[in-house]
Amino acid sequence: MRPAPRGKALGSRMANGSALESALKRDRMLVMIALVVIVVVAVAYTLASVGMNMSAITMTKMAIEMPGMAMKPVDWSTSYALIIFLMWCLMMIAMMVPSAAPMVLIHAAIGRKQEVDRPLAATALFVLGYVTVWMAFSFVATAVQWGLESLGILTGMMEIASPVIAGVLLISVGLYQLTPLKGACLKHCQNPLSFVLHHWRAGKAGAFRMGIEHGSYCLGCCLFLMALLFVGGIMNLIWIAGIAVYVGIEKLSVGHRLTIATGVILTAAGLLTLARPLLAA
Repeated sequence: MRPAPRGKALGSRMANGSALESALKRDRMLVMIALVVIVVVAVAYTLASVGMNMSAITMTKMAIEMPGMAMKPVDWSTSYALIIFLMWCLMMIAMMVPSAAPMVLIHAAIGRKQEVDRPLAATALFVLGYVTVWMAFSFVATAVQWGLESLGILTGMMEIASPVIAGVLLISVGLYQLTPLKGACLKHCQNPLSFVLHHWRAGKAGAFRMGIEHGSYCLGCCLFLMALLFVGGIMNLIWIAGIAVYVGIEKLSVGHRLTIATGVILTAAGLLTLARPLLAA
């Protein structure tokens, strides 16, 4: 007897479902491997600080063993600015790409289910769009660092020399944590599935634009937190790792309680930093 047509259709759907599940698992593995490789390379470059006078490891060790040590800032040039720009770019990749991994994986999965042509290529462009936003931030950060060092505000250890400026910056970061803009940006970062569903754009150009959009929300969420590097030391690995871990936890948290608590703590730390010279007088 011939099988019933309904049985054929059911078998076909099961086969298609199995093939899709297999493809999703393969995509997930490939995306994770690619992200790990990208982050490892970025971390290795950040640790080595290629092209700079000393590595981040050495600078962090000096900051621990000789706090407050005065070092003459480096004389800036166009070539040195390019080195610093590359350092900022790779440092941002090392810090931000891990927290964006859930978003990237969801983009790859939905791309496969939507039968987008070459979904992994579209996901790669999504990541490129995301990284492009942080490259733009790195360009601005390099310009700010150049300006601060030229004015003598930033020491050779790449940290703010003035307690007043450091205190004001801490307060600014703390207060920003409490603003509606921070909350709105964080909401998009905490809900990657919702973001992809509401901002989905088909094709490779659409994927790149989605990456730009998500990167912009991420920048709005973490911009002021990155400014803390100027307080603790741009190449201080303790501050780099601490901020990166905090960003990851904040994005995985539900609600804004952690963000509010951090805002209060940073504001209090800023006020204490401003008061410290007066208390010591």
